[in-house]
Amino acid sequence: MVVPHHATGARLARHRLADELADVVPAALLADLVAVLAELVGNAVRHADPLPGGVVRVAWRLHPAARGQRVQLRVTDGGSASGPLLRAATPDSVDGRGLHIVSGLASRWGVDRDGLGQSVWAEFEPVASPRPDLIAAG
Repeated sequence: MVVPHHATGARLARHRLADELADVVPAALLADLVAVLAELVGNAVRHADPLPGGVVRVAWRLHPAARGQRVQLRVTDGGSASGPLLRAATPDSVDGRGLHIVSGLASRWGVDRDGLGQSVWAEFEPVASPRPDLIAAG
């Protein structure tokens, strides 16, 4: 999907992701996906140039895995001079925690660059659900 290179782009992307994956992935995973997508789109808007037309491209892909769905999120923008970096944030810092959130929630993340811009991606491995027969009765 294509969203505006504006703060409203993150909101539009979050809502669309939540609507499309609500019945596909567990609620806890969906919450992590929504949080990471918001960070990635927010970072693209704050720190990178837009793609032609003043937009950011957002995509997600599901890959079947033995324990559920592996999910990849990808946000493509026009790039920036320095690229995405983990920054040290003090307790009083107003920003600088976004990629730490991405790193903490995603299984892995990275950046792909080409002549048109950059894509920041995050992947989430499925978490095995507890077997009902192993849950203790209360």
